[in-house]
Amino acid sequence: MPETRLDTARIRAARRVIDPVFLDTPLYRCEALEPGLGCAVSIKLETANPVRSFKGRGTELVASLLADAGRRAVVCASAGNLGQALAWSGRGRGLDVTVVASRFAPAAKLDRIRALDARLELVDGDFDTARERAAAIARHDGVRLVEDSLDIETCEGAATIGLELADAAPSFDTVLIALGGGAMATGVGHVLKALAPGVEVICVQPLGAPAMTYSWRRRHVVTTDSTDTIADGVAGRRPIPAVLDDLLLVADDAVLVRESSIIAGMRMLFDHAGLVVEPSAALGLAAVLEDRPRFAGRHVATIVCGGNVDMDAYLRWVGASPIDRT
Repeated sequence: MPETRLDTARIRAARRVIDPVFLDTPLYRCEALEPGLGCAVSIKLETANPVRSFKGRGTELVASLLADAGRRAVVCASAGNLGQALAWSGRGRGLDVTVVASRFAPAAKLDRIRALDARLELVDGDFDTARERAAAIARHDGVRLVEDSLDIETCEGAATIGLELADAAPSFDTVLIALGGGAMATGVGHVLKALAPGVEVICVQPLGAPAMTYSWRRRHVVTTDSTDTIADGVAGRRPIPAVLDDLLLVADDAVLVRESSIIAGMRMLFDHAGLVVEPSAALGLAAVLEDRPRFAGRHVATIVCGGNVDMDAYLRWVGASPIDRT
């Protein structure tokens, strides 16, 4: 196993710290999806928990360590899901949580952060602007800055998904992982390369937010000036070098998908699996839709990573057009 920043023994130990409500999420074959995709499909469902995303696995580790060390305040930047998760984990441990987010983030995510008793500061700009502001608050106030994907706890928390997938291998031969900052991709990828090396690890990003995929392909950090995608949860412009180093060791491929395919994937998950998901959660299906011959005859597992979506926007996207089955 190539040396990443992650440690499999620590990942196993993380399961004893993370609230069980986030663990052992459903993994099941969804045969209703298969005619439209042309391959066997299993779903790893990470939305059936109090924050409706996989992020709680990592924030449970962060909050536990802070509380054990006597720290009482923490700040993070978030596209929405990390902020909810940190607010939930921090509230249970008496932490003062500040979340910095773009004012253009989905209102449903922002409202939920407020409802979980976190202090929410909004900035004009995108996630990377929020990240700069969160770092400034941490320096000024002398509090812990949680940096998703850079902080090893966020990666090793997400990596517990990999432990659960590895227990099911070799029933599937490919795992499709939404790629944003890289915590889930590096975490799950690390575990699968260690415990189920026969499984192909494919990361999926929108064409409108391609920075990490470009960086993986060129083997050095590539930044972009802007993003243009409905998949707000993965819309970063500035990859973190240490995370890219890990990703280069564990990802077999990184692909980009169109917005129309993301929407079609969301529609399929609703029509055939009864799931309302945010765009990032449909990236795996979008990858299959765009390259059916590659996956024909294979059994893929896709991680449905989040279900926090603005319903007005969701209905506009999903109700706008039928699925292209060509």
